[in-house]
Amino acid sequence: MSKRKGLLLDQQGTISAAVQRLGFTDWDFLTLDNLDAARKALSGRPPLVGLVVFDSARSWPARQLESLISRHQIEWIAILERSLMQDGDLAPLVARSFHDFHTLPLDRERLRMTLGHAHGKAVISRAAAEFPQHPGRFGMTGSSDRMQALFRQIERISTVDAPVLIGGESGSGKELVARAIHSHSDRKNGPFIAMNCGAIPPNLIQSELFGHERGAFSGAHQRKIGNIEAANDGVLFLDEIGDLPLDLQANFLRFLQEHTIVRVGSTERVRVNVRILAATHVDLHRAVGEGRFREDLFYRLNVVHLKVPALRERSDDITLLADTIFNDNIHQKAPQVRGFSSEALRAMQEYPWPGNVRELINRIQHAMIMSENRLITSADLGLPQAQQEPDTPTLDEARASVEKEIIVSNLRKYRNNVSEVARQLGVSRVTLYRMIDRLNIVL
Repeated sequence: MSKRKGLLLDQQGTISAAVQRLGFTDWDFLTLDNLDAARKALSGRPPLVGLVVFDSARSWPARQLESLISRHQIEWIAILERSLMQDGDLAPLVARSFHDFHTLPLDRERLRMTLGHAHGKAVISRAAAEFPQHPGRFGMTGSSDRMQALFRQIERISTVDAPVLIGGESGSGKELVARAIHSHSDRKNGPFIAMNCGAIPPNLIQSELFGHERGAFSGAHQRKIGNIEAANDGVLFLDEIGDLPLDLQANFLRFLQEHTIVRVGSTERVRVNVRILAATHVDLHRAVGEGRFREDLFYRLNVVHLKVPALRERSDDITLLADTIFNDNIHQKAPQVRGFSSEALRAMQEYPWPGNVRELINRIQHAMIMSENRLITSADLGLPQAQQEPDTPTLDEARASVEKEIIVSNLRKYRNNVSEVARQLGVSRVTLYRMIDRLNIVL
């Protein structure tokens, strides 16, 4: 049977020698006396268990030690004198960052049990980490019915070259969908150019789209290739297409019809081969009716329509998304944070998420950095506390509740005439009195 690997940080070496004398024949400890050596040793495949010896409360620089601990999936055990547990700085460090602690003097059986528990926990943690962290498809996370339907649509759309209009609320992941379509299409080796039509000043948007020649206007010191031309043989993703000014909508429609552009300040027509993916969070049907968006452009863009579901519409994915976000940001968390409390998960399920996945990412990243708890709470996330789930009554409790309701109702009906109530219920007066006493019914 192969030996279990462990790391022992011991500046003085006295504990290392004592551990060897205890005769842990099933363990092989690498002993180091400084954090730099530990960082180098852990750069490969780290062991499952680590021991840190505290000769004093200031044996190790706290910030550097916490950084080392947080970067590796190791269960750490502190070894220290019992008196050090009263230190105001060391005690919180051990509580936050260590799986367990062992007080001196070393006790063979007690330490063996502590090491065994830590090793078992580490094995479970690593096994869990090997499960797929992004269940879903196309680089997107989701197992709900709505996301499965979206994945099937993306699969079909990726095989054609038609324009796609992607609808959905802000923060729901419209650009992720556009990138998924591009990366799984025949244009995947071509460029993907993203442009937010609502983030560019109206006086610059024509130049951003079509480019300009040197001297076309004040400040145009050299030729600029526009985003349409830059996306040649690839995809141009226009986010918030509804914010495209009306006068430019006509120029953009001409490009879609003729597949050519004219740079600002030029008369030369440049032929381009670009697939257009557009996104909007507004109702373009209404915008057309209100005269804010050209009807002919709408139909040119809306050859295929995709709707990205809001997060509240796929609440089954929230726990999965939260775990994925947590694991993706594992190296940016506070050292003691290990995951989410059940109360936090319920709070996330109940919250409507007006900012969708973008808001979820923001709140989780903030909580991972700022939480002072081992498990992230709803307060860490800045969410209202979840409603407590009602306790399910036992069968005896349910039966007693029904019995009490029936007896009280009949006593009220027959004005506390116990004999009449007993007759109506088909029990003796003695039995009824016993039930009244057991159920704490006041006559």
